[in-house]
Amino acid sequence: MAGRWFDEWTVGDRLTHDIRRTVTETDNLLFSTMTHNPQPLHLDAEAARQSEFGQILVNGTFTFALMVGLSVGDTTLGTLVANLGYDKLVMPKPVFIGDTMRAESEVVELRESRSRPDAGIVTFHHRLRNQRDEVVCECLRSALLRRKPAD
Repeated sequence: MAGRWFDEWTVGDRLTHDIRRTVTETDNLLFSTMTHNPQPLHLDAEAARQSEFGQILVNGTFTFALMVGLSVGDTTLGTLVANLGYDKLVMPKPVFIGDTMRAESEVVELRESRSRPDAGIVTFHHRLRNQRDEVVCECLRSALLRRKPAD
């Protein structure tokens, strides 16, 4: 199991996730159509070419989902009870087809669960960077994680 138990985290822990991902046209097309998002900036090359971006802009909800997905293996895989929320989501730079993404995470808060003595809440600050080291997405994610089982 790659994820960590609640008890194994410390505020200030930082991770750079090993998995990188180059965004493809298929990623953007499938995600946009599966989520019923008809935004021409994501789907219409001619409309996108005439925009200030001059090219297809990758769907922001795909960008957000990719950031979280890249972090799961190192953070919550096998220890997650539930994600409780995402806060302060921002996308300061656009993502384009062909950009290569990498994620990093930092623990910014730990809280005991009042309702579940076998779990606690970890708040991660996730960041997604492109190949130019620009932050393209970031948010806070609160996750309810199991405590390490007694031996």
